[in-house]
Amino acid sequence: MAPATADIIAKFARGIADDFLTTLYLASTAPVVIAPAMNVNMWNHASTQENVEMLRARGITIVDPAEGYLACGMTGAGRLAGQEDIVAAVREVLKVERDLSDDTVLVTAGPTYEDLDPVRYLTNRSSGKMGYAVAEAAARRGAKVILVSGPTNLETPAGVERVDVRSAKEMHRAVVDRFADATIAILAAAVADYRPVEQHAEKIKKDSAPLTISLEATTDILAEVARNKGQRIVAGFAAETDHVAENARKKLLAKNADLIVANDVTAEGAGFDHSTNIVTLFSRDGRDLALPKLSKSEVAQRILDEVVRLRGVLQGSPAAKRSAV
Repeated sequence: MAPATADIIAKFARGIADDFLTTLYLASTAPVVIAPAMNVNMWNHASTQENVEMLRARGITIVDPAEGYLACGMTGAGRLAGQEDIVAAVREVLKVERDLSDDTVLVTAGPTYEDLDPVRYLTNRSSGKMGYAVAEAAARRGAKVILVSGPTNLETPAGVERVDVRSAKEMHRAVVDRFADATIAILAAAVADYRPVEQHAEKIKKDSAPLTISLEATTDILAEVARNKGQRIVAGFAAETDHVAENARKKLLAKNADLIVANDVTAEGAGFDHSTNIVTLFSRDGRDLALPKLSKSEVAQRILDEVVRLRGVLQGSPAAKRSAV
């Protein structure tokens, strides 16, 4: 609750539920963080301090107000605490991991568009939601995040550096240019496997004759970066329609990846443009972790958990080895 007035603090402390907010407070079992903001004398008043101590005794986190010039014209304690202090308190209450604070995480997301002419292009059904969820989760865990995104309608997650690209060629260049700075690469984008050999400068006119389009393979971004990964952890995705486990394990070996996140895109709740996903994580150390249907935000956290665990195993961390048993 930010900002929290003396009135709302008193109602919370005394169990008064006469509006939506106070009713929600009494009905909720979620952890509560309160950031007071008020006149300095109101803050220092014995009633307010008693109410604050009552709430603290119940396990509620109070982010003390800052000192300074107040809206009422007075100076003293009562200013709303800084955003960083409030966010830090929320993270502490929610036990948010900051285990990637020393990492730079390179994430790809979304489809690519392979132009045929100025009007038409080849693409796929990827929405980019999974990659964006990974980027957001990594940023929340303290990482510097570089998100290379194909065309999407999604907003850039807070604290994430976004690089917009259109084609597989552009995505390849953007990834290669930034890979040296990364400690972890999670390539979630649905990059086109083929592009038209010829890109027409003018719109192809329709006529009654059949139209044949010649395609050529695009660069395999995952295989290229994994081949030169050094000590980096590289994860890729496998969107399959059959033999998911078999195809994922083959991709894991063929691409020299450390982790493959695989799913059956024909399964309900796991295909393109859903807010949920059903995946199995195939790791380089032989562990296969099947997850139930989860939100893509939850899947992103589990992917990062596996990346952290796997890095510990590959680098010889005893704790990580024990967790893999």
